[in-house]
Amino acid sequence: MQGSDQVVELLDDVRAAMRDLTSALEDDSGGPQILTTICAEAVRVVPGADMASITAIRGQHAETAAYTDERALKVDVAQYEAGHGPCLEAARTGQTVRLSIDTASEKWPDFVASAKLHAVRSYLAAPLRVDDRLAGAINLFGFGDHGFKETDSKLLELYTTIVGFGLRTNRRYQETRAVATNLEAAMRSRAVIEQAKGILMAVHKLTDEQAMDRLIKQSQHQNVKLRDVAGEFVRRMSTAPDGA
Repeated sequence: MQGSDQVVELLDDVRAAMRDLTSALEDDSGGPQILTTICAEAVRVVPGADMASITAIRGQHAETAAYTDERALKVDVAQYEAGHGPCLEAARTGQTVRLSIDTASEKWPDFVASAKLHAVRSYLAAPLRVDDRLAGAINLFGFGDHGFKETDSKLLELYTTIVGFGLRTNRRYQETRAVATNLEAAMRSRAVIEQAKGILMAVHKLTDEQAMDRLIKQSQHQNVKLRDVAGEFVRRMSTAPDGA
């Protein structure tokens, strides 16, 4: 019964972490804070995890995009400087790496030395791929010598799958919102330019082309954007209706 209770408690923690992560993604404006939240929730999801970090790979360059503890960052940096380590292997091979620190001395001596220096005894890294701009791994660090369990690997793999999907969806939303904002701004600019042209054509008996040419010349002369010249002209004419 105790085992069943532990499973239920674990599932409750996972559900709560996923709920909080979803809320963070929905509220996020595209800033780096969301990656820190992802790290914190990863520690919450996987038993035995005491710290977390996210390794981002851009071309041949690796860097830590977020972390929950300075010690996690230092262990990451030791791998980057050596050019090898479990986080880099997970990111580059697409395979989850799970280990007890004492078993990795021969393969990754620099990583092991740094891990022991910062009291890390167990390590788990799962590949994370969002798109061409963000790929790498989510890394978990344990102070206990448990080496993490196979179920921990599966939990982290499930978590990274959800994170990857959430980040892709969030990024597409932010990009769509940016396009919509730019389109709205362009439409407003177009509207005020057309309004200024109409006033010039009516007041000075100009053609459409002549009115536009006058606005362009004024923009170049003042070194001010065309929409700003048009907006200022419309505002001025609205307070001086008898002529430009």
